[in-house]
Amino acid sequence: MFDGFFPIRLRVRYAETDQMGVVHHSVYPVWLEVGRTALSHAAGMPYIEWENRGVYLVVAELVCRYRRPARYDDEVTVWSRVRELGSRRVVFEYRITGPAGDLLVEAETRHLAVDRASGRPTVIPPELRAPFETALTLPPVGDPAPATPRPAR
Repeated sequence: MFDGFFPIRLRVRYAETDQMGVVHHSVYPVWLEVGRTALSHAAGMPYIEWENRGVYLVVAELVCRYRRPARYDDEVTVWSRVRELGSRRVVFEYRITGPAGDLLVEAETRHLAVDRASGRPTVIPPELRAPFETALTLPPVGDPAPATPRPAR
């Protein structure tokens, strides 16, 4: 659906909604993290490997544009990709679509590589950088696998 984006499907849980049955705005950053984590696994470098090698990718900025609401029990797809890769930063871009493929959210997170020991910005080591360079050129993907099936009613 979106060139170079990696998809993951989620089902909206009741705890993620407000009294009106609409997903609360604070949930979307969590979904972005789910998408980013799935992308890092797909690229061959799970985030835990960054931490094991002494590098944190801290969120320096988050921009989220809400276009339409997601609702309780909707199946949504979080589409994630690496948009930019600098010497010390990574920029991820996201789209969240609803059950009919309609665009619900557009978002971006900017991350700074930080040395775990010193807490200071650091250059992204080549072995951590390579999978994200690959992710920059991922081919378009087909339809993502479905989320957890709905229980029978």
